[in-house]
Amino acid sequence: MTGSAGRALRGRVALVTGGARGIGRAVALKLAREGCDVAVNYYNSHEEAEELCGEILAQGRRAVALQASVADPDSVADLFAGFGATFDRLDILVSNAASGVLKPAMEMTRKHWRWCMETNALALNLLAQHAVPLMSSGGRMVAMSSLGATRAIPGYGFVGASKAALESLVRTLAQELGPLGIRVNAVSAGVVDTDALSYFPNREELLAEFAERAPAGPSLTPADVADAVYLLCLPEADKITGQTLVVDAGFSISG
Repeated sequence: MTGSAGRALRGRVALVTGGARGIGRAVALKLAREGCDVAVNYYNSHEEAEELCGEILAQGRRAVALQASVADPDSVADLFAGFGATFDRLDILVSNAASGVLKPAMEMTRKHWRWCMETNALALNLLAQHAVPLMSSGGRMVAMSSLGATRAIPGYGFVGASKAALESLVRTLAQELGPLGIRVNAVSAGVVDTDALSYFPNREELLAEFAERAPAGPSLTPADVADAVYLLCLPEADKITGQTLVVDAGFSISG
């Protein structure tokens, strides 16, 4: 992947799953500003996805909104069929779509386990299987993780386990796809005040604790996380693969 003055990713094609809102939206806009054409995947947020595509088109880039469930193999196949109707290659895949159940582990069921694991971990593998044939000149895959992959967070057990599985899968894919010129990494974000955080019963407590403990705080925005994804897509990051980049304003270094 070579850069050009002022827009290091000019002419690249990106697919961002869960791209209509929150961190995904910020990633899609960041990549578009840096020169990428962007396919925005969404599940329920049709209007938001179309609005985002309008913003990207206004920047002179190509954009398309694609509805799909990233946990369903058939739906992922349909996603890439729609992608192929607009683009003939893929340079950057950002696996951002996530879901799960916020309950104590003792209250969870097998259905909850499958929900978390298939949406948050299996999805990356499904996406990669379709993406690799489109990355004949190499590419980047970035999966969105969270601090719950390595820390015990109340009510987050199954989601955290799925994020730990995701980070393990990132390492495996980095090893398998490295010879093809494809670099695979994860970005693990701290507490970001998005719509998703509103589902946490202890939202205010999480935000307050983050503001108090993060030495580079007191807040973390979707744009901050998008910047980290962008860094991993730069030509200068070519030798970074199989890693999890923590973006949490230093929150996790304090114990």
